[in-house]
Amino acid sequence: MQAILALEDGTLVEGEGFGYPKVATGELVFATPITGYEEALTDPSYKGQILMLTYPLIGNYGVSGARFQSDGIKVEGFVVREICERPSHYKSKTTIDEFLHSEGVPGICEVDTRMLTIKTRHYGTMKACLIVKEELSDADREKALELAKTQPDISELDLIEQVTCRKPYRIKGSGKRIAVLDMGIKHNILKSLERRNLDICVFPAGTPPSEIESVEPSAILLSNGPGDPQRGKNAINVVKHFLGRLPIFGICLGHQIIALALGASTYKLKFGHRGANQPVKDFELGKVFITSQNHGFAAAEESLANAEEGTRVTQINANDLTVEGLENQYLGVYCVQYHPEASPGPWDTERLFFDRLVRTVEAWH
Repeated sequence: MQAILALEDGTLVEGEGFGYPKVATGELVFATPITGYEEALTDPSYKGQILMLTYPLIGNYGVSGARFQSDGIKVEGFVVREICERPSHYKSKTTIDEFLHSEGVPGICEVDTRMLTIKTRHYGTMKACLIVKEELSDADREKALELAKTQPDISELDLIEQVTCRKPYRIKGSGKRIAVLDMGIKHNILKSLERRNLDICVFPAGTPPSEIESVEPSAILLSNGPGDPQRGKNAINVVKHFLGRLPIFGICLGHQIIALALGASTYKLKFGHRGANQPVKDFELGKVFITSQNHGFAAAEESLANAEEGTRVTQINANDLTVEGLENQYLGVYCVQYHPEASPGPWDTERLFFDRLVRTVEAWH
């Protein structure tokens, strides 16, 4: 198959198509992990985006399904330098091409991902259109450019509603009960909570505070998710409702939502942080942790002067000094921008975050 990728600045790149033949639009973003393409493709935080991986060879260990972070692929399209057609791993069940095809997602390979990454770093993330079909025409090229330029900005899309669960569910445990607001939660977050025997009640993103209150939780956790945190109005209201009444924790989008609820502001990063090698400095421990990240928005540090009294930055990104952790001990708030539950890793911060969650809940009650 043939494939074409168009960017809103007029860039047009042609390559080989794989996966499912269709038209896809979204914000083109790049991620830097060497492994973990199964996890990335199924990460709900990528909803509304066309994912490009900087590592040149993708699919060499196939697709097993064992490490999916949701019920299927969530990216709109996939861009890689080269795909492996004959994977070698004893757990592999299918190829990356077959996986995308079965999920109805288009992909393009044999393109210069290095050039596209450099362009993104220089100009910032751009809206894009990917077309995959048997044979491309000049009309397809014009259509791709038009769709890249005219599609809505990601901040205009209600992406959370597309990835949240449809109804509440419970994962029983013998420990304290924690209410989780699902804005596109990754499976590994739930697994990290399960390993600590917490009694988990998961709610759709639009659930009102009164319904969450009805299960009498000991704490609230806001999950990761896609898009602009300012679109998560109900989640912001949930945080405001429980502030000072229960411990509140957040990961990634949940971190940004909590920042907004505390009175701070958020902003869109130039090209975001997406990869498995982001250094985060913890002020209390005086250590730098290597973390997995996937976000395009961040909490504005200067806006914390307007936040609830006692709110402070606990961690920063060692590369660009953006906020990676917030805390308000008086209100029982603790949240991080990165993914402590990361699969395939790194696991530097898994115990740091989740063990602290358990200790805080037990001390609070």
